[in-house]
Amino acid sequence: MTSVKVRSARTGDVPAIRELSHLYVGQGRLVPRSAVSYYEGIREFQVAEYHGRIVGCGSLHVYGPDLAEIRTLVVDPASQGHGIGGALLDRLVTMATRIGVRRLFCLTFETDFFARHGFTPMPQGDGEAITPETFAQLLRSHDDDRVPELPFDRLKPNTLGNMRMVRLLPAPADDAQDSITITFEFPGADAADEAQLLV
Repeated sequence: MTSVKVRSARTGDVPAIRELSHLYVGQGRLVPRSAVSYYEGIREFQVAEYHGRIVGCGSLHVYGPDLAEIRTLVVDPASQGHGIGGALLDRLVTMATRIGVRRLFCLTFETDFFARHGFTPMPQGDGEAITPETFAQLLRSHDDDRVPELPFDRLKPNTLGNMRMVRLLPAPADDAQDSITITFEFPGADAADEAQLLV
């Protein structure tokens, strides 16, 4: 039996993440990103590792209090068909739920895959992809300071002409694994003044 480990990405994984991503950028399935953007967003990434080699990755990008996007979910073509993409997506969905995301969306050509994982198609507005030049102009605009109120088309324009899909998530549970409780006494205070800190 083969074992693939899904874990949080580290800075040393960026070259492999970029290499995997570039396979799909070349096919017009992913938007190109600079090397520095991968390092800046490394905390958003999960990777699938097989015998020390990165064979898949995906990221969770948060836009607002209850909205996030699945990004750059890719698997090495030689490793596809073994559930790696599904394992990465499940991990990202769990992360999104845990932090309070209620609406999780993606832009994808792999509609059947995402549908099997509970995502449904969203209306595409006018149905047209915008040009990369228009998208770049939107990114330079500083007019939108209320991200949660933006329509999806404005928040994340569809530059590749793929399908926008969404999954509604349950409210987060109180997960003791994400916190620790520290009890201490302030000097000179009585026991009634003990404080608990969540870290």
